Amino acid sequence: MKKKNTELFKGIGILLLGMLVVSGCAKTNNTETVETTSQSSKEKQAHNHKHSHSKDGEFKDDEIENRTLQDWSGDWQSVYPYLLDGTLDEVLEHKAKEKKDKSFDEYKQYYTTGYKTETERILIKGNTVEFFKDGISQKSDYHYDGYRILTYESGKRGVRYLFSAVDKNSGAPLNIQFSDHNIKPTKTEHFHLYFGDESQEELLKELENWPTYYNSEWSGSDILHDMLHHH
Repeated sequence: MKKKNTELFKGIGILLLGMLVVSGCAKTNNTETVETTSQSSKEKQAHNHKHSHSKDGEFKDDEIENRTLQDWSGDWQSVYPYLLDGTLDEVLEHKAKEKKDKSFDEYKQYYTTGYKTETERILIKGNTVEFFKDGISQKSDYHYDGYRILTYESGKRGVRYLFSAVDKNSGAPLNIQFSDHNIKPTKTEHFHLYFGDESQEELLKELENWPTYYNSEWSGSDILHDMLHHH
């Protein structure tokens, strides 16, 4: 009788051990499936994030958001003097070697036309934009006029954010348009600014002259480094 009981207990033990092993395998397989799904989801999110960057010039209209002058608040300097004195030559040499679509001299002319401006400094605080030319400043509060989407010959697209002067007799530009390769509220490190007394629609036609501004505290070498490594 004891022998039969012993054999019975052994059989039950083996059965339970088998159930535990099967149960353990099932749990391991489920865990692996979850991890694989999670990894796939992360890869998909990274892929979507990569292609949602507005600077790529590829975005959907419903991704664009309105912005305020707060995004461009600060003290800004023109990069034009750094182009003229040769500080940015390394950037142009790099572009010529990498893209092979223009020579160094051609790039120099292209950016000379693009960066050219007499407004050496811009101060933006609240709704006020102050322009400095030859040490003389003119300023006005500005009203938001919405944004416009532009499609370029390359097929890429861009967004300009439009503002108009509240004080029409201040001497400050009547209309200004910001372009910084972003399509939603974000603090920018540099921007292109189209400005003048012509209408917003006329300014939108300007594609060759895009005065560019960086933080006034940055040195020429800071700007050079940013252009070489962060664009």
